[in-house]
Amino acid sequence: MKIRFADRRPEGSYALALPLAAGALTGERLGALGEANAGFVRRAAESARFEGEAGAVAEMFLAEGEGARRLLLVGLGAAEDDAAYERAGGALAAKLLTSGETTLVVDFSGHKTSGERAAHCALGAVLRAWRYDAYRTRLKPRQKPSLAEIVIVGAGEGAEAAWSKLEAVAKGVAFTRELVTEPANILYPEAFVERCLKLRDLGVEITVLEPEEMAKLGMGALLGVAQGSTRPARLLAMRWKGADVEPIAFVGKGVTFDTGGISIKPAAGMEDMKWDMGGAGAVAGAMMALAGRKAKAHVIGVCGLVENMPDGNAQRPGDVVTTLSGQTVEVINTDAEGRLVLSDALAWVQKTHGVKTIVDLATLTGAMIIALGHEHGGLFSNDDALANQLLAAAKESGDPLWRMPLGEAYDRLLDSQIADMKNVGPRFGGSITAAQFLKRFIEDGVKWAHLDIAGMVWASKAGATWDKGATGYGVRLLDRFVADNFEAK
Repeated sequence: MKIRFADRRPEGSYALALPLAAGALTGERLGALGEANAGFVRRAAESARFEGEAGAVAEMFLAEGEGARRLLLVGLGAAEDDAAYERAGGALAAKLLTSGETTLVVDFSGHKTSGERAAHCALGAVLRAWRYDAYRTRLKPRQKPSLAEIVIVGAGEGAEAAWSKLEAVAKGVAFTRELVTEPANILYPEAFVERCLKLRDLGVEITVLEPEEMAKLGMGALLGVAQGSTRPARLLAMRWKGADVEPIAFVGKGVTFDTGGISIKPAAGMEDMKWDMGGAGAVAGAMMALAGRKAKAHVIGVCGLVENMPDGNAQRPGDVVTTLSGQTVEVINTDAEGRLVLSDALAWVQKTHGVKTIVDLATLTGAMIIALGHEHGGLFSNDDALANQLLAAAKESGDPLWRMPLGEAYDRLLDSQIADMKNVGPRFGGSITAAQFLKRFIEDGVKWAHLDIAGMVWASKAGATWDKGATGYGVRLLDRFVADNFEAK
């Protein structure tokens, strides 16, 4: 979708939207419509019980010449923060995407706002308008998106500069959604890497490890998960060096399909496991966003990419694997595979790049959804300052997090009788013991946070800035986290 900014409304056919703060119906905001139209619009909005709450829309048509103009009032709420503007933009996109309208004019003239806030309205619209129709061959004309352009009028200074950065973030979110949406017969470890190679055009350095190289390094945990599939594993590393500063690392779980292996999952709902690579997808999207906006930061994104399948060569419950760190793991449950993949990816980025701050993201446990539903991702960390930075970024970005505990009592639940540890603990506290498992692979002095995003990467219902399906969760969170804490001044 094209976004452009203008000083005045264009000529020709378009839908017109007027953003209104809560209670603004009685003000002068509607005066530009003319006295008769303003009165009609006010009465129509009151009849529709429109009060200007964030994201609320009242739609009507006004006579104009020999035709009619579609008019939408969209609420900004009382707070009028970035999130309210995004909700407004998202609501407009959802309303008009398949309406037959090709152009939407959002007119802020007479409404005191900043250029950055207006850019957030555009961001909300672009995010909400995203959809993936690559495999739809029988859409009727009225089902296809028609809205192609949004013109924002009267945004004030700084809108285009703000949008240039937000557009890069929107592209990162779209890339993550694409990766998460693709079926597993199309997106497997090799294909994931292939799609990420385009980041080189943005200045991202790409390193790819194949199974032979990983075996030489001793990455027995990651390769153990992959050995039941005909799709070979990959370790993908993406490096963006936008400033000569100490690097930080993002590490993503990239299980492109998860059957559970020999500990096979129930058939019902297994199709959802195409998005078990949501953590890796978020890392790839975040790297695209950071490079796209030329962030003055040094970030390394690592994705452990495997497919977990149950063929005759698959890993068995009870097998013992040796990880890159040298620690051994008794594999009690082959469906607890993500932590095995991450253990070697975490060890690799520490040994190879010497990073002192790591955030990993993974659709790691169903227990996380039981605990937090689909409202928050779970945050675990060995460092309070890092945790607080992530919580602040989560609040500002709209990708919510909730901190969960760690502790020695949970860690002891992973002790094995024949190896250094088991890959699962008892049934209760499953998300916590999974995080404790990962913590065992973090070197002394390294600040680390684990984000269990199992309930966040896929939505069964539309939200303010996404439709049903892939949400792109994590991209905006990581981008904001870097912007607030790790960019050179």
